[in-house]
Amino acid sequence: MSSWGLDKATLSLCAAKVCRLVLAEVVREEVEENLLLHAQRLPAMDADQLIEDYRRLVKLSNPEVVPYPDRDLVRSSRYLVRHAADVPVLLSAMTSRPDWLLTHNTKDFTKAVALRTSLRIATPAEFFRAFSVLFR
Repeated sequence: MSSWGLDKATLSLCAAKVCRLVLAEVVREEVEENLLLHAQRLPAMDADQLIEDYRRLVKLSNPEVVPYPDRDLVRSSRYLVRHAADVPVLLSAMTSRPDWLLTHNTKDFTKAVALRTSLRIATPAEFFRAFSVLFR
């Protein structure tokens, strides 16, 4: 929602087809709910622009959408991560095997979770530090 930052830079790489966006349905829903909540606090024209920018980004990035994991699997996999709401996100990532799982939620998506699941979990800043090595 900010005008610029590493989150938008990451999404811009996806829109430019430099990287491929793998988007879990559970994450897409959460993003859209938060965008709508934020949009309600904006003037109508700004809210419309926010929603249109989001739609354009999704269209440009053409994400690989990962469906919700099975409920029974979510229940049986609760031990994988501290916060129950993050289990479907983690299972979606384990199913799709992305090169990177980017998150600011380092409280729940810890190094231990990364080891347990064999996922490369990082913040956008960590991703860009690793990505920048390619250009040295």
